[in-house]
Amino acid sequence: MVVQSTLKQLRLGIVALLTTICIGTFGYMIIEDMNMFESFYMTMITISTTGFQEVHELSRTGRVLTIFLIITGFAGIAYTGGRGVQLLIETQIFRRRRMSKKLENSQQHYIVCGYGRMGVQICDALHEAKIPFVIVEKDSITVEKILERGYLFVYGDASSDETLLEANIKNAKGLVSVIGTDAENVFTTLSARELNPNLFIVVRAIEEGTESKLMKAGANRVVKPYELGGSRMVQLLLRPGVIDFIEGIARREDIDIHLEELKVHEHSPLVGKTLADSPIRKELNILVVAIIKESNEFIYNPTGSCKIDKGDKLIVIGKSENLPKLNDLCAID
Repeated sequence: MVVQSTLKQLRLGIVALLTTICIGTFGYMIIEDMNMFESFYMTMITISTTGFQEVHELSRTGRVLTIFLIITGFAGIAYTGGRGVQLLIETQIFRRRRMSKKLENSQQHYIVCGYGRMGVQICDALHEAKIPFVIVEKDSITVEKILERGYLFVYGDASSDETLLEANIKNAKGLVSVIGTDAENVFTTLSARELNPNLFIVVRAIEEGTESKLMKAGANRVVKPYELGGSRMVQLLLRPGVIDFIEGIARREDIDIHLEELKVHEHSPLVGKTLADSPIRKELNILVVAIIKESNEFIYNPTGSCKIDKGDKLIVIGKSENLPKLNDLCAID
């Protein structure tokens, strides 16, 4: 690998430079009878070509050593500095190539536009759930934070078609836009919907009256944080046990029960079967809380005689080890 080869050369240059410093220090001690500090001082001002005053007048042999140190020291500094710059450049190029390759191979991933306070929480939650995602961010300082986290990202304006295409929006499953202003979120939604008509888009609205504009722009869902926050605080006051239960299922790692939404595809073996005849409850011990039909009919707490049709969305709750098995049954297509 090119980066490893450059790193090896950089190490070689550092070793050569340190060797030159050692030769000069001990050389002055032996030839000019200097103490260690004076010898080290003479060596450093010589190889750096700063031209400060000598400790004392050098002998002929000492001057030969000085000439040797000037040549080897300057060459060593130039070589090591060059390899250091080369390593930085190659690291950036390699990182971009690796990121581009990952983006090109991404399928059914999510795009997170904006890495502010809400964007950080969204990305951390997706990372914990091991769901593929890519961040779109235009602030260079914020990008440094993304690099520290090791997340996949695209540097650019989320409302730009080129940036969204670089994030492989054509093969994305969903997009969430939590950029600083409603105007930017509207333009991002318009661009995303035009590039991928089947994309599921969730957008944050800050100002009152923006929700209708975002829906017209193509958003599937609009989230208003202040309303959600107020509603949640009321629920915590009135029904704290319910909120603790829901958050426990959604976030706590020590609880092995999860709530999930699964879509039944056309050729799934579940199509045409009733809940009682399916293996959902009997074999997988998963509870179907609700079924959302393709017509958007919402069936709460369906009975065992309720039939499963293609396109149904099953809202289920069960152990994390069994949910992937049900997902495999639903996803057969």
